Amino acid sequence: MSDKKDGQIQKILENVVAVKFEGKPIPVWDEKETLSDLMKQFNVPGIGIVLINNFEIEWSKFIGVQDLNTKIEVNSKTLFEAASTTKTIVTVAALHLVEKGLIDLDANVNDYLKDWKIPESEFTKNEKVTLKRLLTHKAGINRPESMYDFEEGSSPTLLNVLNGKSPAKNDPVVVEFVPGSKHQYSNLGYDIIQKLLEDVSGKPLTQLIKEVIFDPLSMNNSSLDSPLPEDLNKRAILHHTAEGEVKGKGLHPSAFAHGNLSCSPIDLAKFAVEIMQAYQGKSEKILSQEMTKNMFESYKSFGPTEFMGISDQVLGFFLMKNDKNTFFLLPGSNAPGANCMFLGSPLTGQGAVLMTNAAMGELVNLRLTYTLAKEYDWNFG
Repeated sequence: MSDKKDGQIQKILENVVAVKFEGKPIPVWDEKETLSDLMKQFNVPGIGIVLINNFEIEWSKFIGVQDLNTKIEVNSKTLFEAASTTKTIVTVAALHLVEKGLIDLDANVNDYLKDWKIPESEFTKNEKVTLKRLLTHKAGINRPESMYDFEEGSSPTLLNVLNGKSPAKNDPVVVEFVPGSKHQYSNLGYDIIQKLLEDVSGKPLTQLIKEVIFDPLSMNNSSLDSPLPEDLNKRAILHHTAEGEVKGKGLHPSAFAHGNLSCSPIDLAKFAVEIMQAYQGKSEKILSQEMTKNMFESYKSFGPTEFMGISDQVLGFFLMKNDKNTFFLLPGSNAPGANCMFLGSPLTGQGAVLMTNAAMGELVNLRLTYTLAKEYDWNFG
């Protein structure tokens, strides 16, 4: 890396802007702190930063440790947890199967499901749950509010989760309103997508994602498995609470699609670049240009302060767009302490991946995002 680039990175790390909240994040350009001070302030032991510019990875920086017990330093092969950003990977894999003619975006999902079906109700008499509605969080599926706890020492199956049956402790899948009638973010909706993809492909989701996404993009430091394979597990972060207490991992043993991706920030940046390149018609490793552009068609627009400044819900992603630029994004947060910021512009080839191993890392990621936006003239937000 050149001395000029090193100097630019150091400038960024020493001048992280502040952010205030007025219904949405608003950068405060004249208030700055060093990244080192912020990591101490918010008990963030480790962070990985990857900057995307001109449709390629331009630089990366890794600071701190995997966990405060071992104090192993994070590096380019450290696996962080992507949390809800996992949904973007699953979305692209689903659309890959759509392009192959294995799934119709507008067909009743129950027509494809084999040994489990979405429960019918008064809400599904005339309107059905479709893949398109699941991907846009408009299928009427509950969130669930109960989250994903399960009995200690057990390993619930995906069917246990979908049915809300022991040893899973989460609410079962239900349709709460007429599909297509309104927007409600749902993790369970993506677990239904997992079942759909496994039934249609005849493969476990972990294998399907490896074949469709990881292998074509050389994402060699990525996995949806839980537990992780031994060689990857020793390079994976542990969670840290807001108080800095070391915890385990936030991975579910069977419901992978809503938040189970463990990966290096560089691998996730490779995925972002592929989306940008596909949108520009410069790559078709996973999706065609036509499908990629269709993926960013809006199915729900939000008011300026309605959804943390996000402007639109599209297939599997959110957008932040204005009259100068458009960014796709889907931040992720796994309890008790791992966070991911993932965003990119398919128009200008700019973006970043920021991943931490701490509950309060979300605030650090957000402030770094606006700092990068200012440094590289993203016209973001």
